[in-house]
Amino acid sequence: MGQQWVYNVRNVFNQELVDIVTEKVVLVGPQIRIERSGLKAGPLPDEIQEPWGYVLQDPHWNPPQKFLQPIPLWPEQLTPAWSGFYRNRYQVVGYPDNDYYWGLSISSVQWEGVNVPAGQFPVLKYQSEAPYFTSNDFSRVANMRNDDVWLSPEIGRWVIRRAYGRYLWAGMFWSDALWEDYLQWELVSWK
Repeated sequence: MGQQWVYNVRNVFNQELVDIVTEKVVLVGPQIRIERSGLKAGPLPDEIQEPWGYVLQDPHWNPPQKFLQPIPLWPEQLTPAWSGFYRNRYQVVGYPDNDYYWGLSISSVQWEGVNVPAGQFPVLKYQSEAPYFTSNDFSRVANMRNDDVWLSPEIGRWVIRRAYGRYLWAGMFWSDALWEDYLQWELVSWK
């Protein structure tokens, strides 16, 4: 309880500071609840894990997702060259009447050392990809989302996370795909 991480969130395209987000563990039990707020945005949807490292409610994408079964946030084995693929379904938070396909591939890359405003950390770099998931926006005919993450087991969280999504409308090709936000989270402080 009380563990906290503060991140600068930047637009990767132009490095503009989008917000400063604080994430704090407010409940530990069968579920772990992480309360989130932005300096600019104010209160943000909570992250819920069940158990630690398996996300049940993921607020990092727009719209926030609630999975029907918890799904790994990071590699199940913190070793390079590990990979896994998970099939699941999700609902949009606040709209429980429909659920949509979600497939997630997680691959460990390597151990590295990174330097961020919060300090220097040994981290496991891993990549997540959600290829061809079903969006709740029915005008989208194809979707994909990607994360590059530098996870610090010492703090139980990422110190850097870069995430983006792309999608198509009918008649489009991937060379002309539309972008969701391309954001980078960088750890400023933790306790």
